[in-house]
Amino acid sequence: MTTYLPKEVQAGLEAAQKKSLRKSNRLRVVVENRSFKVLKFREDGFSLDIEDAPHLRGLVDLYDGGKHLSQCLVVASEEEGHLMHYEFKWATPVADRPPVDFYRGGNAPVALLSDER
Repeated sequence: MTTYLPKEVQAGLEAAQKKSLRKSNRLRVVVENRSFKVLKFREDGFSLDIEDAPHLRGLVDLYDGGKHLSQCLVVASEEEGHLMHYEFKWATPVADRPPVDFYRGGNAPVALLSDER
């Protein structure tokens, strides 16, 4: 059995798929003050709409809505239909506090209280 779809129907299906992916995902990539909607996210990379995205290479910031998730070094890997896939060279999660260079015990005091009587 062969499956043949007219070009108009195929284009309509691809447009509907893009629209569905855009609505279902809150992730976005920011590069040099430009933001691109992530359509698919994988553990080793992500995919953007090929019409909107340039061939990214270098440092990008990954956001979930307004929350900064990580800084990533990426490279464009392959085109697949209407998607451009990018792979992580490395991805560093963003922390909400600075790293410590010592072990902090579970029952360590939070602050120093002085007795001033």
